[in-house]
Amino acid sequence: MKNIRSILLAAAAFCAVSASAQQDFSGPQYAKWGDTPEAREKNILNSNFLKEACDNKDFNAAAQHLKELIEACPDASENIYVRGAVVYKNKINRAKSLAEKKTYVDSLLLMYDLRNRYFGDHPKRGTAYILDRKAREYLTYRPNDRAGIRNAFREAIEAGGAATDPETVVAYFGNLCEDYKNTDEVMPDEIIAEYDRLSPIFGEGAEEYKSQFDAAFGLSGAASCENLEKLFAAKLAAAPEDETLLAQAVALMSRAKCDGDFYFAIAEKYYEVKPSSETAMFLAQAFQNKGDYAKATKYLNEALSSENDPAEREKLYVRIALVELVANHIPAAAAAARSARDLDPEDGVPYFVLAQCYGVSAGQCGGFAGQATFWAAYDTMRKALDLLPSDSEYAAPARASLASFQSRFPTSEECFFNELQEGARYTVTCGTAAGVATTVRPR
Repeated sequence: MKNIRSILLAAAAFCAVSASAQQDFSGPQYAKWGDTPEAREKNILNSNFLKEACDNKDFNAAAQHLKELIEACPDASENIYVRGAVVYKNKINRAKSLAEKKTYVDSLLLMYDLRNRYFGDHPKRGTAYILDRKAREYLTYRPNDRAGIRNAFREAIEAGGAATDPETVVAYFGNLCEDYKNTDEVMPDEIIAEYDRLSPIFGEGAEEYKSQFDAAFGLSGAASCENLEKLFAAKLAAAPEDETLLAQAVALMSRAKCDGDFYFAIAEKYYEVKPSSETAMFLAQAFQNKGDYAKATKYLNEALSSENDPAEREKLYVRIALVELVANHIPAAAAAARSARDLDPEDGVPYFVLAQCYGVSAGQCGGFAGQATFWAAYDTMRKALDLLPSDSEYAAPARASLASFQSRFPTSEECFFNELQEGARYTVTCGTAAGVATTVRPR
């Protein structure tokens, strides 16, 4: 294989020499290749040999041509360093020892430093572009040099400014957050400061990267409720109607499971600025967790008033029913559950809520009428259990409720004294189950 490569290189050299023999290198367009026509011709040939050696994967020969070009005409062409990076990346992959690999990594990074020295003023591929590429190579080939990685990315971002590639910012910030979690080299204040400084880079079209950026911050551990309040309090005081800023603050504080007054204030403010069914649902859950059921149902009902999709309306009614049930507002819970059931008769959760409402009513009615109401509660919970998936969070409570309801059926004697025979139809007369037809079953 080496012989074939040598033959190919020799043939290429012959062609290049033949072509160059017919050229005049004394013109000003060749000045960057050397001080004399002879030197220019030699260096241009060397550049051609470098290209051919890379194309033929003869990286030892390529490295020699590269060395000669850097010594003779370092500012002749940026392709010298583009191919130099190719040469050393391949040598890194072929290194036979860690020491050899380290040497080649040093040489690879040097290619970016030299390229920046001589071609950093390129209008498209200047310093910002070069340092961006160098930072990514640093991360790939020196993953354990954490301080070096941070410094390389900071230099790239400083050079790129507001035009920095969002992917680069995410790579830097993700590594910064990892270092905060795994080392003592990064403090929480630095995470907060860098999040604040870099957030404006994510403009329109960079939503996916912004999501990754926010996720890294949220999972870092530095985004505590206290730190987040410090970060956003002053900003929101200056721009209380800023929809983007409010959304950012609410999302991060939600991820941190904040439940302080500041969090609820900005969450409600965000809903005022941008009301939506999704935000109302989120607020309802937040207030439900806080135990403020009145606020929870307020936002759920607001979401319901603006929602037209039957499937989404059914979900909202279910949430309202559950919140009202927890708040012990039994008639309201039963009404919402019936509305949800009417929209989707195959959802088991509305039946679950209704059955619980019937059970609570039964306990409040008293006497035989109350005991008989447990028949309707049992029937409805049986229906819920039939429809609920086996892994539903409501399945186990439903089974426990069935046993509880059944244990409170009237006895045979009580049915006899009320002139009711087993299997007869019975219509409930009290509570939220009033008017529901069921079947007589003694305990």
